[in-house]
Amino acid sequence: MDAKTLLLQQWASCLDEEDWFPALEKVLEEITFEQVIWKPTEGAMNSIWEIVCHLLFYKKRLLTRFFGDTANEPQADNNETTFRLPTMTLQKWNETKQEYYEVHRELEKILVKAEQEDLYRQIPGERSLVLEMKSLALHDAYHIGQIVFLSKMQGA
Repeated sequence: MDAKTLLLQQWASCLDEEDWFPALEKVLEEITFEQVIWKPTEGAMNSIWEIVCHLLFYKKRLLTRFFGDTANEPQADNNETTFRLPTMTLQKWNETKQEYYEVHRELEKILVKAEQEDLYRQIPGERSLVLEMKSLALHDAYHIGQIVFLSKMQGA
């Protein structure tokens, strides 16, 4: 199996094709607004929505850098600020979720169209497309586990 095929499989399993862990799209459709903003009272944990914002930040950053659009690149002072939420309303949650799906699928389209040399071309401010998307897929899997754990803590 070549790197592109393997990466496409990993990328799909992070959003809409269940593999060793549940696909994020399925997990998010089964939880309520109250569950996405909930945080445990003990420990420093982020809410499900904060985690989705964090994942979205890094995907949007890769997408803008891939297209050389650094003027519109998302900004954060540090990793912790990538978890920040917009105004907490159901509409904003639905917008965040939709944007996450769109950015994830846009990166998937780039990968589908990529030729071998595109996979290993360095992206400004990043490594190659294949290395960045591999890292993001692993990052997604890690945080999807947290999201599933948070939802189970709430009885979902």
